[in-house]
Amino acid sequence: MKLTDSPFDHLATARALLLEPFDLDESRLQDALASVFTHRADYADLYFQYTRNESYSLEEGIVKSGSFDIQQGVGVRAVVGDKTAFSYSDDISAAALMEAAEAVRSIARVGGGTRRVGPLAPRSAVPLYGAADPVASLDAAAKVKLLERLEQFARARDPRVKQVMANVGAEYDVMLVARSDRHADGVIAADVRPLVRMSLTVIAEQDGRREQGFSGGGGRFDLAYYTDAVLAGYARQAVDMALTNLAAKPAPAGVMTVVLGPGWPGILLHEAVGHGLEGDFNRKGSSVFSGRVGQRVASKGVTVIDDGTLQDRRGSLSIDDEGNPTSRTVLIEDGILRGYIQDSLNARLMKVAPTGNGRRESFAHLPMPRMTNTYMLGGKHAHDEIIRSVKKGIFASNFGGGQVDITSGKFVFSMAEAWLIEDGKLAAPVKGATLIGNGPDALTRVTMIGDNMALDSGIGTCGKEGQSVPVGVGQPTLRIEGLTIGGTG
Repeated sequence: MKLTDSPFDHLATARALLLEPFDLDESRLQDALASVFTHRADYADLYFQYTRNESYSLEEGIVKSGSFDIQQGVGVRAVVGDKTAFSYSDDISAAALMEAAEAVRSIARVGGGTRRVGPLAPRSAVPLYGAADPVASLDAAAKVKLLERLEQFARARDPRVKQVMANVGAEYDVMLVARSDRHADGVIAADVRPLVRMSLTVIAEQDGRREQGFSGGGGRFDLAYYTDAVLAGYARQAVDMALTNLAAKPAPAGVMTVVLGPGWPGILLHEAVGHGLEGDFNRKGSSVFSGRVGQRVASKGVTVIDDGTLQDRRGSLSIDDEGNPTSRTVLIEDGILRGYIQDSLNARLMKVAPTGNGRRESFAHLPMPRMTNTYMLGGKHAHDEIIRSVKKGIFASNFGGGQVDITSGKFVFSMAEAWLIEDGKLAAPVKGATLIGNGPDALTRVTMIGDNMALDSGIGTCGKEGQSVPVGVGQPTLRIEGLTIGGTG
């Protein structure tokens, strides 16, 4: 597939891959939508998808696994008020499409509908990435060679590296959505979405002690991104993390000042705050942010953005899975809550505009409001200035896993790499530290914001209600007062 700057080329690609081989065209899609509207429905859409994935994993110097799969199908949805009916099929055909449409219209009241569905007008958006097929960008031998080179860089970094585990994956995803409601003509839109991801885990050993480090990255481009310079950078980051943890002592426990590093530590913002700003939780009143638009929810200077329009980023989409262009949505501005992340259903029920955040894992899943790239804007303080300002505390430069309760905002996160701060300087590295707190409360405890906002390297995947989608996170260095550290010392 050639690179393209035209969104209508994406539509042509989707037609050729998802409609024409199955003797489908816009008129048949209109018929399926019209079948739903013979009953009294508010909204209906058809979501077609073709996805091709390939991945390889290396361990102990050899490729331990490889996988390749192709999935395709169509999902049909009907909405009446706040009720949704959904049916899907991996058989793309006129018969399967009509059967699914007839099934979902059962949610609506009989009568009062109309078979007329207006022409499906093409909807375009500015493409945020090329349409190249990353799966086809390198042959199998070259993909394995990437992993071997990554292992070589990691082992050459330090003789204490005893084990290297690496994975590379590529995905070529083509989607097409056709939709209509009872008040407007139809829309048809499509997107071609490349995605690659590489991950590296190393285990280093010294004096019988073993510790690990990790790194990786990716985005919406092809495998040519992984040059030797990029691979060497991943190796350096992962090995240095493992060596730092070899020298780490048990972390202290207690309430203290915490400094979060830039980039990936934004995962805390994503989990502890971002999910609470999704429209469905707020419409239902189950989020701690419900009904608080216009109120102060964070310290002055805290501005949080969800932006699906960043070029080539893992969490970006030219259009969302409902055919709406993604947007740069200001969620919190200078500490004031400005709005929520919205898909079409929750936006309509809350009487606001959708923000282009309707996302689904696949054609077999319902869309819901989901984050894209969520980050905090930078402030005025230099990173070193923030460290120097702390008499005693913890600097968390990298995070591992965590858990969050959306209703209460309470979170627990493990620190993958952390340091004691003593008298304004980084002292000894520590391990076994966990960060315990409440997301909305933590935002009010931010006292210094760095001028070094950075996005993560392109590794994030977000789970919600059993669905996983690629996302991005980011933030500058932050000083936060009075957080609880769960330690081992």
